[in-house]
Amino acid sequence: MSIRVMLVDDQVLLRTGFRMVLAAQPDMEVVAEAGDGAEALEVLRSTAVDVVLMDVRMPRLDGVEATRRICAAPDAPKVLILTTFDLDEYAFSGLKAGASGFMLKDVPPAELLGAIRSVHSGDAVVAPSTTRRLLDRFSPMLPSSGRDPEHHELERLTEREREVMLLVAQGLSNGEIAARLVLSEATVKTHVGRILTKLGLRDRVQVVVLAYETGLVRAGGAKG
Repeated sequence: MSIRVMLVDDQVLLRTGFRMVLAAQPDMEVVAEAGDGAEALEVLRSTAVDVVLMDVRMPRLDGVEATRRICAAPDAPKVLILTTFDLDEYAFSGLKAGASGFMLKDVPPAELLGAIRSVHSGDAVVAPSTTRRLLDRFSPMLPSSGRDPEHHELERLTEREREVMLLVAQGLSNGEIAARLVLSEATVKTHVGRILTKLGLRDRVQVVVLAYETGLVRAGGAKG
């Protein structure tokens, strides 16, 4: 089955360009478009979508709030934030709202297509190290409630799972974590999957966000 994609951007020309790129792919289909977040929510009520390419700065309802509302729904499509500026505060907010990642609008077509396929398969398309830099920059926006690594959400994890979560949050790939802990990469992937399930997270991006929020990792990548 084709990956059903929705384009959300207030620039018609930009949507046209993305549509042309996606239409040339045998495994993708643009099934809907919207000019702002409010229209996107309306369209999604009657259209089945797998991946939403979401702009952030739009009239009426911006992409961050639209992402928050989309991701809060059951069986929600995956959201990929498209931003003009790297390390944009909007991208940070989009990740917090539940997006599976973010990319720059001028990304090469091959990378965009790869990102859509990755998101559709359940992976995050932002490298954990990039997410960490993003969080380091905007960590003052995180709640300063004095939470620590013993936060109740993390108590569901085994000692090994907490160890893996810390390394994910520090920007290591599964292969790097496997080498660090002397485990097979398949075992690390299993641990990451259990972490996602136990904590009710969608992908590795949200693992990193939660690690910051709970104090497991602090700005600069230090262990809390």
